Amino acid sequence: MIGDRQVIVARRQTAPGLGLWQRLRSDRYAYLVLPAPAVALILLMMVFPVGYTGWISLHDWSVGDPTSPRFVGLANYGQLLTGDSRFLRATLNTASFTLASVAIEFGLGFAMALVFSRPFRGRGIARTAFLLPMMATPVATSLVWLMMFNPTAGLLNFLLTSAGLPPSLWVADPRLAMPSLVLVDVWHWSPLIMLILLAGLAALPRDPYESAMIDGASSLQQFRYLTLPLVRPAIVVALLFRAVDALKTFDTIFVITGGGPAYATETLSIYAFSTGFLYFNMGYASAMLVILFALVLVLCLALLRFRRSGS
Repeated sequence: MIGDRQVIVARRQTAPGLGLWQRLRSDRYAYLVLPAPAVALILLMMVFPVGYTGWISLHDWSVGDPTSPRFVGLANYGQLLTGDSRFLRATLNTASFTLASVAIEFGLGFAMALVFSRPFRGRGIARTAFLLPMMATPVATSLVWLMMFNPTAGLLNFLLTSAGLPPSLWVADPRLAMPSLVLVDVWHWSPLIMLILLAGLAALPRDPYESAMIDGASSLQQFRYLTLPLVRPAIVVALLFRAVDALKTFDTIFVITGGGPAYATETLSIYAFSTGFLYFNMGYASAMLVILFALVLVLCLALLRFRRSGS
């Protein structure tokens, strides 16, 4: 048996004319061959669009212009950062929408997760009911909320007038449009925060809590010194998912306000869409998308760094 193995090894080492394909098919290179299709698909679906968008952002290209794109270098970025007040306002709108939505969703989601992590009668039915908003598509929920925001026939103004309060313009008022969009986003995505944190709370070990109870720690002390540090990975995942999604929110804002009134709810996604597909300035719109991609990347790296600092 040992002699046969030595002969096989010697034949593998001395086999003449062993081509590249035969070597790749061997078990020795399986770790390269097997993931190759997935890696190629990722490069095709992710890396290429990002690189192409970056290349277009360095050109002055209008879709209606029959000439080829004209290379302008960083001129589009210079105009965005120094001479475009609408871009600055869209950036501020994006930041305010993201901060307000994620902060409120995290607070409500964490509170609901703490409630549903404890057993009580009807917990399964109540938990399912709280998850229902997340199941609907953003466009469908936005259309429903748009009807509810209607100043003349909407449900919200009906409730206000029934309670003896004056009606509101809601999304037609520049001062209330952004808070109204935050309300829609909070209603739609708070269950996602709850679901992620509920999974993190369910995986917590019981031994540290039993030791803390024996030592006389109060419920507030257990929450501060045990629950928060132990559930920190789930918190980072929830914040990462929602913050990235809120930064690039398009469908809800486009359906309800379209960026108005008076650009009060125009975010970077809405501004890039109107620049590229309404004014056909693809180079300028691509520069906005590159900046938005950079903001998302910086946010992801910051949250991942926060995650590592607590591990």
